[in-house]
Amino acid sequence: MIYSENEILQYIDENDVKFVKLTFCDLHGKLKNISILSSELAVTFERGVRITAKKITGFEAAAGKDLFLFPDVHTMTVLPWRPQQGRVIRMFCFIRYADGTPFEGDGRYFLKTAMKAAVSAGYCFRFGSSSEFTLFVNDENGLPTKTPHDYAGYCDVAPDDKGENIRRDVCLTLEQMGIHPVSSRHESGCGQHEIDFNASSALKAADTFLSFKSAVKSVAITHGVHASFMPKPLRNDCGNGMHISFNIFPDNDLMEENKAEGNEALKNAAAGIMKHISDFTLFTNSTVNSYARLGEFSAPREIIWAKDEGSQLIRMNPDIDNTPVELRAADCVCNPYFVFGLMIYASLEGINLKMQLPAENSPTEHLPVSIDEAANRTEKSEFIKKYIPANVLEVLIKHSRDEWHEYSSAYDKDAFEEKKYFYSL
Repeated sequence: MIYSENEILQYIDENDVKFVKLTFCDLHGKLKNISILSSELAVTFERGVRITAKKITGFEAAAGKDLFLFPDVHTMTVLPWRPQQGRVIRMFCFIRYADGTPFEGDGRYFLKTAMKAAVSAGYCFRFGSSSEFTLFVNDENGLPTKTPHDYAGYCDVAPDDKGENIRRDVCLTLEQMGIHPVSSRHESGCGQHEIDFNASSALKAADTFLSFKSAVKSVAITHGVHASFMPKPLRNDCGNGMHISFNIFPDNDLMEENKAEGNEALKNAAAGIMKHISDFTLFTNSTVNSYARLGEFSAPREIIWAKDEGSQLIRMNPDIDNTPVELRAADCVCNPYFVFGLMIYASLEGINLKMQLPAENSPTEHLPVSIDEAANRTEKSEFIKKYIPANVLEVLIKHSRDEWHEYSSAYDKDAFEEKKYFYSL
């Protein structure tokens, strides 16, 4: 349901809402929030809430200027895992400077701008996601261990699948938030699970993805287990990926005569993504650990497309109208706003230049093999420079190279990854 500012203020008065979480994410997609008393929301709608930019990863791009959170009323939802008396609601925010101009590192603004570019070009994009996570046992002190919650396999059932009730509670929690998962199941890895979502607008799909991650983490805690979205938490088992499906429609009444145009545009879009994917792999795979997943257990390494299930980068069937394109490289610790936005821009370039797909199962090149290689590719990319503001790109490259240096100089690299990623991602 979409609310206006006045309707939200009325909802607060009538439903015992005491706190409002103003939620946003840093440049790497990690959720952040500031909580305010509900009595302060009316002023916040008008003036925003100031944040200390230099303390947030990637927001150094603001160069010391004040940043303010402005809640997006269209994203208001109650947090079901918080108390029912003295309720807590949450809204995603746009981030602006004091003079009201958008902050360049605000992923939601970046994606909204990409969506407008698509509409201006005459196209409407719809995104869906299939996201994996792994559950781990906690020790007697409640701290996470590296022991998987179960040892079940793909689509196994209880009692082998010990996460069945956890997935159920995650799906029910999301439904209470107005988010409707399509399906859930145990995945191939030990303790690994997947939940899938239908296609929606790009901004809503990105918001849904972050809400899903928050719900998984919160529900897992109530079951006494640790949920990790770390791309490769176990060296000898499947990693956690995020498969992104998208479709394109002419931005009109979607009449029958436009189906052929939409299908041809989808092929061109897929070709555009294949051309530019290495340029923005730093966005789809943003940690050192991300590159341990690629190339193993059917996660893609080579830039190829195919119709049938396999280890391809892109899965699609160009012979069937309106069949979505599935990008299989990303993982669940990406910033979905920047990833979806860059996918839109790459698709639009493919459409505008009428790029053609290479032969099926014919490798063109491979994805970067490390975050260092990905950073070098991104830094040199004219495609990236065209869309990512220079101040944001500079900060992202620096963070990525610093992370690579820390990892490369670590005596115990497994311990480095566990400390940096396992407990927090």
